[in-house]
Amino acid sequence: MIDSYARSDDIDVATAAARAGADVVRGLYGRRLARVDKGAGDFATAADVAAEKAILGVIRAARPDDAVLGEEGGQRGAADAARQWLVDPLCGTLNYATGTMLVAVNVALRGGAAAVADPFGGEVYRTDGETARVRHDGADAPLVPTAATGLVDVNLDPPFPSAPGFRAVDLLAHPGFGERFRPRVVSSTLALAWVAAGKRAAYVTDGGDLSGSVHFAAGIAVCRAAGCVVTGIDGAPLGRTGRGLVAAADAETHEALMSLIRGSG
Repeated sequence: MIDSYARSDDIDVATAAARAGADVVRGLYGRRLARVDKGAGDFATAADVAAEKAILGVIRAARPDDAVLGEEGGQRGAADAARQWLVDPLCGTLNYATGTMLVAVNVALRGGAAAVADPFGGEVYRTDGETARVRHDGADAPLVPTAATGLVDVNLDPPFPSAPGFRAVDLLAHPGFGERFRPRVVSSTLALAWVAAGKRAAYVTDGGDLSGSVHFAAGIAVCRAAGCVVTGIDGAPLGRTGRGLVAAADAETHEALMSLIRGSG
C-alpha cells in the first residue's frame, strides 16, 4: 500500500526523472568522459554527474520540498524528511565506461513510487507502490514475473560482507545450482527489474541493508509491486538487520535458492 504521504502522480515524477537521466546517459554514450575516483577501484563519470543533475531538476521542479539522496551529490534536504527520493543516476558505470550497454537509471521515493529506466532498451519499469508496469514506446504493460527462463543474475562485485559464510561464487559452484538454473552476471541492477519482467528467474547479491540503498531501492520496489518474493540472503525481511538481497519470481524459486545459499557456505 502507498504510504499516506505519497501522491498519486509520484509515479509520473519518478518516470520523468528516470527518463531525463536516461536521456543524458544515452546522449553521452561512447564519448571520452572525465572520471571521478571514489577509491577501491570505484569511480563515477561525467555522465553519472550530468544524469543526476537532470534527475534532480525534474524532482525539484515537481516536488521542491522533497529531500533527495543521490549517489553522486549526496544528501539534499533533511535526511529524516517524510518524503525522500533515492537516486542512482547510472548503475553499471564500469559497463558504461567500457562500452557495454547494460546499465540502469534508478529513481525511487522511499516507501512509494519508483522507476528503473533502461537507457538503451527504451523501457521504464515503474510502480506507484501497488502495481508494476513497463512503459515502452508510450504504452504500458503489466509486469508478470516468471521463473521460466531459469536465468539467475548474481552480483559478483565487491564488497563481500557475508564471506566466508556466504560467497556468491560458491553459490554458482554448487552442483544443485547448475542442475536447475543458469547464471548471468549483468553487473547492473537492471537485472533486478528483469526479475519483475520475467526476463530473469531471480537476482542475488550480498551486502548489508539494501532497502534504503540508492542502488537497489527502485528495483526492490518494482519487484515487490510485481509480486516477486524479496528477502535478504538469510531469508529474513529486508531492513536494518538484513543482509543482501534475493529477489525471486515466485516462492518456489526463492525457496530453491535459499536452500542452495544455505548449502554453499
